[in-house]
Amino acid sequence: MNQEEIKNLERELWDAADELRGNSKLTAAEYKDPLLGLVLLRFAQNRYEDAKIQVDKNLPLNPRTGKKREATNDDYAAAGAIKLPEKAKYDYLAALPESEDIAEAINNAMKLIEAEYPDLAGILPKTYQEFEDKLLRDLVRVFNKDAVRKAKGDVFGRIYEFFLMKFSMQGAGAQEGGEFFTPPSLVNLIVNFIQPNHGIVHDPACGSGGMFVQTAHFIKDHSKDTSVNEAITVYGTELKSNNAKLAKMNLAIHGIEGKIIESNSFYTNPHNLTGKCDFVMANPPFNVDKVDAKNKFLAEDDRLPFGAPLTGKGTIGNGNYLWIQYFHSYLNDNGRAGFVMASSATDAGNAEKIIRQKLIETGDVECIVSVSNNFFYTRSLPCHLWFFNKGKKKENKNKILMIDARNTFRKVTTTINDFSDEHLYGLTAILNLFRGNEANFGLSKSSLSGAEGWFNEQFPNGTYEDKEGLCKIVDIEEIIEQDYSLTPGRYVGVSIDIDMDFDYKGRMEEIHSDLASLNEEANDLMKQIQAVKL
Repeated sequence: MNQEEIKNLERELWDAADELRGNSKLTAAEYKDPLLGLVLLRFAQNRYEDAKIQVDKNLPLNPRTGKKREATNDDYAAAGAIKLPEKAKYDYLAALPESEDIAEAINNAMKLIEAEYPDLAGILPKTYQEFEDKLLRDLVRVFNKDAVRKAKGDVFGRIYEFFLMKFSMQGAGAQEGGEFFTPPSLVNLIVNFIQPNHGIVHDPACGSGGMFVQTAHFIKDHSKDTSVNEAITVYGTELKSNNAKLAKMNLAIHGIEGKIIESNSFYTNPHNLTGKCDFVMANPPFNVDKVDAKNKFLAEDDRLPFGAPLTGKGTIGNGNYLWIQYFHSYLNDNGRAGFVMASSATDAGNAEKIIRQKLIETGDVECIVSVSNNFFYTRSLPCHLWFFNKGKKKENKNKILMIDARNTFRKVTTTINDFSDEHLYGLTAILNLFRGNEANFGLSKSSLSGAEGWFNEQFPNGTYEDKEGLCKIVDIEEIIEQDYSLTPGRYVGVSIDIDMDFDYKGRMEEIHSDLASLNEEANDLMKQIQAVKL
């Protein structure tokens, strides 16, 4: 199945499933988990059928009986599959007679899988009794089409991620009280920048696990001979129970081994990874207030070498500079971090400014990217991407690359923007050149194909240069002059594109004439109002 066929299948399945929801009483949030659970069940059977042939082939013969022993859960796990009980197979559910309770059967299938695999205990959805019988049977049929039955591993991963994105666009996360999905183009840019291809990868605010999934894609694109689970070990922490379940399902459907813990990163460090991570990436909740400054764990937290961002009253105004310090502290001596952060953090004052100054003085801040508004599906505010690199080259140690990408985006809808493949390639190329690498260093062949256009327009010589309104390399002296601000717009300037064919003078005269007319109308209306006798 090629990329276009996969995209068509994603859209076809989503449209069919969404149409069914539209004719029901369920909200997007109520529909999300059970639907994704069915995707997992369908995937589990497809994977099981593929693995069964290889598992049977590899089973040893008993020399005494001349027969092969029965396959175990471990045999299937080694083949990247789940050994399914008969009543947990999708085919069994799809063929269930109308007289049988389909909701109870699917709930039971989930329980059977959890009983066999303790790592999935309590994770799979079991609320199918809330669906009307016809809706549920129609939904089961959607994922029993020939194209889906024949689909292989990565196709289901793509479907799962596509559905997560569509649910996020419908506001399912907002209905549940928070975000669970980071837009793909932001995740792709973070992964392109830090290039997480080995070691320990950590996301302490992991949502549905999208950072790990894109990391897996990056590894597969760059190393055909090394499996994802050989290359990296992933650790995630997530506060919201439902998001943690989504993340575990997401890892399972992508065949990624990892440890996701449901916990509050402000008051725990459950994986004990301070100073041990090769890569950290995250999209933490912005501007979290009511963090308990008096919490004993927080007061002794070794992830806060520059102290908590306390106000004059001894409280913590918001959690932004807790997160920022966590990401920096998790890194080992050559580690890299990339994360999304509220735009206010680059210029925040008082205790936050002092922490930012100390971070800058470490020399580990590598790049800041300003992103325009409308990149998120449920909030329109702009944001920044921050990048730390403890392994920066000596000549770059006291330099930071500032990129103002607020005017670099593709308009997807009237309310949603993203980065095109050309933008992703070009922005990554700018950072590569800053690092002293080739422009296309670390980029896969698939991302290179025809994606150089925007970069070539901006940098026709193919070499880095400061470009007004887009990027500038700044040194520590210039940052001090700007009072330790990390806002790219303060440094890169503004690119003014003047249309020489436009009649500016004539247009200004029109505006002045319109304004004079409006003022006259306003005065007439005021006289009429004042003439009214009460």
